[in-house]
Amino acid sequence: MVTDVATERRFAAFSKKSVPPRMKKMPDGGMCISAFVIVSKHSDPESVLMGKIDKNANWDHIGALDAKRVERLSTGWMLPSSHLMLYETPEGAARRILREQLNIRDMKLEGPLTFVDTSGKENHWDIGFIYLGTRDGPPRSPAWRELSFVRPSELRSDEVVRSQIDVLAYAGKRGTQ
Repeated sequence: MVTDVATERRFAAFSKKSVPPRMKKMPDGGMCISAFVIVSKHSDPESVLMGKIDKNANWDHIGALDAKRVERLSTGWMLPSSHLMLYETPEGAARRILREQLNIRDMKLEGPLTFVDTSGKENHWDIGFIYLGTRDGPPRSPAWRELSFVRPSELRSDEVVRSQIDVLAYAGKRGTQ
């Protein structure tokens, strides 16, 4: 479980030091269980809502990001996303992301699309749930210093944080480049 954040929430990100309940072994690189919300623009389905996080926002609580990750991720485009909290359903996490990260109280979501990915020398596992929605304009939210619809096919991989280029590709939103 993520334990190096200030929040009281217990997120579903595990290492050998924090093995989840009822498990005896963990992949060497740990395992994260996450939800992603991909919001497309009604009038331009190729555009998706992405943001650049505000370093002063409470990202440990709303996205399971410790201070080092917030600093590292603050310059790139990011999808609204978070680790699931322990015992939280994927849809519950998507709804929490809408509320806490995007200030959206209600939106029709489709999904989940699911994926499992492994990476790194240490064999880190990512288990992800992707939910899709649409809206006309970007919401206003204090969690982001910039939040807008962008065309992922026009972004370079190094402009997008973490492995979220892959998440966009899994959802069919990356296009060709």
